[in-house]
Amino acid sequence: MPLEQTNLVDHVLGTAGGTAAAPAGADRDAPPSAPAPVPVRMPDHQGADPPTLLTAHGCWYPSANPTGEHVAFICDRSGVPQLWSGPARGDGAHVLDGDPDPVTEVSWSPDGRWIAYTSAPGGGEHTRVLVVRPDGTGRQVLAGAEPGSSAHLGCWTRDGTALAVTVAQPSASGSEHTGAGHLPADADGAPAAPGAKAPGAKAPGAAWPERGGPATLLGAGAANRASAQDPAASVQAAAGRPVQDPGNVPSLGPVPNLGAMPNLGPVPNQGPVPGIGPVRSGGLAAYLVDPDGAHAPVLLYGEEGAASLRVCDTSPDGRFALVRRGPRGRREALVLDTASGRTTFSLHVADGDPWIGRFSADARTVWLRSDTDREFAALLKVRLDEEGAARTVSMAAERERSALDLLSVPDHGRWALLAWNVHGATELESVGLPLADEDGGVGPRHRPVLPHEVVTRIAPLERGGLFAALAGSRRRPGIWELDQGLVPARAGWSARDEDAVPPGRPPVRPVPLRCRARDGLTLGGWYYRAPGRDPGRPAPCVIHLHGGPEEQERPVFSPLYHELLGRGLDVFAPDVRGSSGWGRSFVDADLGAGRFAAIDDVADCAAHVVALGYADPVRLGVMGRSYGGYLTMASLVWHPNLFRAGVAVCGMSDFATFFAGTEPWIAQSATAKYGHPEHDRELLRALSPMSRVDQLRAPVLAVHGEHDTNVPPTESEQFVRAARERGVPARQLTLRNEGHEFLRADNRRLYRRAAADWLERHLAPTPPP
Repeated sequence: MPLEQTNLVDHVLGTAGGTAAAPAGADRDAPPSAPAPVPVRMPDHQGADPPTLLTAHGCWYPSANPTGEHVAFICDRSGVPQLWSGPARGDGAHVLDGDPDPVTEVSWSPDGRWIAYTSAPGGGEHTRVLVVRPDGTGRQVLAGAEPGSSAHLGCWTRDGTALAVTVAQPSASGSEHTGAGHLPADADGAPAAPGAKAPGAKAPGAAWPERGGPATLLGAGAANRASAQDPAASVQAAAGRPVQDPGNVPSLGPVPNLGAMPNLGPVPNQGPVPGIGPVRSGGLAAYLVDPDGAHAPVLLYGEEGAASLRVCDTSPDGRFALVRRGPRGRREALVLDTASGRTTFSLHVADGDPWIGRFSADARTVWLRSDTDREFAALLKVRLDEEGAARTVSMAAERERSALDLLSVPDHGRWALLAWNVHGATELESVGLPLADEDGGVGPRHRPVLPHEVVTRIAPLERGGLFAALAGSRRRPGIWELDQGLVPARAGWSARDEDAVPPGRPPVRPVPLRCRARDGLTLGGWYYRAPGRDPGRPAPCVIHLHGGPEEQERPVFSPLYHELLGRGLDVFAPDVRGSSGWGRSFVDADLGAGRFAAIDDVADCAAHVVALGYADPVRLGVMGRSYGGYLTMASLVWHPNLFRAGVAVCGMSDFATFFAGTEPWIAQSATAKYGHPEHDRELLRALSPMSRVDQLRAPVLAVHGEHDTNVPPTESEQFVRAARERGVPARQLTLRNEGHEFLRADNRRLYRRAAADWLERHLAPTPPP
């Protein structure tokens, strides 16, 4: 239905770009969370594809038009992830937006008239939301065009007349992150004192959220006054008991078997969810924006100091909106009454994919991907009354020791697509959904046989079937169509499996490994053996650490691993505590002082592959990106005699300078994970690699994107400078036009070759002095 016929018009702004009235129940004396977005028209795409197209490329994030005959998707065939479109059956794909700014998300409108997408100008962290017609005309920036602002993609209304976007307010004057986050040439490389100010930023105030619940290790208490001299005692004091295998003793307290409880009974109306308080600056606000410009933006929800905010769905009649908010580990789903702004229902939901659920066609049921009161995320059915409050919450589908990774429901709501994480691989199934007034679980299940191990995105079709983005250990990401019988067929414009890498050296299929940490916790991971290696002879080995820390190592093709393996280096990619895929207890096992144990996990993983006879104990390297970059630096200074070389990519070297320099909403989320920058300052100082940099012995290469405002480049620069002042070989590679993620083909190639050169040089049998 047209936008003006919905109940959303109660929040229509007077003019585009004006100040929105606060939703009912909000603090009307508080400043607006973020200004309303002002659409900016862009030049139309001229239709010329880039002159150089890569044979080995990836395609991902599909979104189909209403008929399912065409698909919009992201492809890096031109060397940078861009917006492409092509026929469902055929190979005539073409670029829709030829700008060099990397694209991260795509969504075709339900009426087929627009394609919305998110791009990152300059490859940085400040993104913007755009729309374009399917023929490449009418391109405009809907949100995020203002300097210093950022915007993120939300859902379309069911009729396609408006798009939800989340807008991040630019930092307030006097507490902004200024410049590119680099140290000046004459900056002191010594570690900063706790709470010290980073260049161009002020230290955060005290009004930060703290993570609640039985797993909390942060905040006040003697346990968090840890010191680097006695990390083991700190771990025991903070946890109160040894951390055990989450399959045996969950650390979240009693977890009810919801599968045996199909109806959890009445759920009270929880009313408005209180805000998490002001922070040093920043805020998030969600708006509905009309791409045709006939209506002013509509404010749905705003929150000062928010860590995350996304509108995942609106009900077909426009009365309710489903919103995901909160920091990591504290995500929650909100059902909002759009006319009053009142929260009618809230429930904890799982981390991971932000698209947490959908309304049924009659708006009386919400389907949610949630891990509330349980170890692994499952599908929940929330039955709503006329006012949007929950009548009952029941279990619809679950799996033992497997989490629901992705949930996708078409508009008609008669069936759903579920992607389950089974030890890193994906099992996909289609299930029938009961009507709103029916109890019980889902209907018949249909499980296709997939050609590759991991599903990263699902795009259902109203007529049945779907498009799925698949990745595997032997190919780059590609898009497959699954017909109504769920038989997969590769899209003609996706690269063939044999084109995953240049000819001459096929990809390596990894083998799963499990090992025990020193406190008994079971860790997992994947081991890659260099081709041609004598299986009975220990090899030089690189321990690679993923980011997050809630990410998970999965069996997908990695050009970086392929480069290292081609140099004769084995790779072990473990999931240390804090990783996802192994249950909430495992994710929470690194909170607070538990991070000392996560650092020890790295050493325990290295010891395990040495004990198996795979790795040479005197030729071990360590590397990782983001949190993995932090863990690399921490491993090098906590276990200085274990590793011969390290490569730290976009990692935090000092939590005080990280919190002072990162984006406000990122700091909010990081507080729930690492600790409060004021209340836990002693713990954060003890956990900072800069506090022990005098222990560094191994040569280290740091790599950073110049526009990274998630982890500012100063984090790498101060670690490298401190290493060189102490006579340790250290270098830094700064990648131009990149942010926290490296998205351009030339920069990715430069990065992996520089990393491989560094590790090959220092892990050789007789490295140079």
